Amino acid sequence: MSPNGSDRSSRRPMRRKLPQVLTAGLVLATASGCEYNWEDFPRLGMPTPVTEEAPRILSLWQGSWAAALATGVLVWGLILWSVIFHRRSRTKVEVPRQTRYNMPIEALYTVVPLIIVSVLFYFTARDESKLLELSPKPAHTINVVGYQWSWGFNYIENVEGEPSAGSEVPKELDAIPDKYRKDFPANANGVYDVGVPGTRNPQNGNPGPTLWLPKGEKVRFILTSRDVIHSFWVVPFLMKQDVIPGHTNAFEVTPKKEGTYMGKCAELCGVDHSRMLFNVKIVSPERYQQHLKELAEKGQTGYVPAGIEQTDPARNAETNKL
Repeated sequence: MSPNGSDRSSRRPMRRKLPQVLTAGLVLATASGCEYNWEDFPRLGMPTPVTEEAPRILSLWQGSWAAALATGVLVWGLILWSVIFHRRSRTKVEVPRQTRYNMPIEALYTVVPLIIVSVLFYFTARDESKLLELSPKPAHTINVVGYQWSWGFNYIENVEGEPSAGSEVPKELDAIPDKYRKDFPANANGVYDVGVPGTRNPQNGNPGPTLWLPKGEKVRFILTSRDVIHSFWVVPFLMKQDVIPGHTNAFEVTPKKEGTYMGKCAELCGVDHSRMLFNVKIVSPERYQQHLKELAEKGQTGYVPAGIEQTDPARNAETNKL
């Protein structure tokens, strides 16, 4: 056998194993891409997290990019491999041997995408379930009310110095289902704040009303709408949730970094959708309680109407899940 023939035969095992090696690397990178510390990698366009829950979202984002990069490397590697090892020889003019079927390759490009999708689905479902998990008794409950074209915030709290509201839940909160009401603080008198598109934050002049949150304490948001579908999005929370008329959504976060951050409606809700802005101010628990007293001193006690009451089918569906 000629030296050239010997070289070709020695390269064949490597050619056969190359797709297997690339596939194994892809599966390994996909399976382990979501298990690392997010601070060790670039944020890839995401803002710095300001809640205890947000790093979970950022890790999922980074892991998805790692899986996408591994997939790209595999595809680029196979393209370059075919270009280099299966290019037409300058000294030969005959048509190469044609292969109609290749069952290993066909099985490969069927199984690998299924593995990738399954792994990404697992991590997404795991993190989504954790992010939407509600604690038995959150430290604070705030009803976020979306309406055209701004936001209202019902702080369902016992404000020091204000008379007790009694055991009855105020009619303004009728839109909130019983499964959330049972976790309200007993006899909460509450205060509220509302905005219009022209409202400005007095500290920095940013448009929209300002939602105050205490650092280091768990807050439950109960989202209701008065008119159409909106979406409650605090940018550095790294998550958003729809505000739907006739249906109530809820989630919880624990703020961990003081400061003032941007929030906006992320659902096209009409002509002035772009003006549905708000601010989120994370402060110490003591300053938060002081702010509630300031709202009470302004006469903003009680609650603004939460919105459209939940429909019977939705109530029945949620009752069955309890």
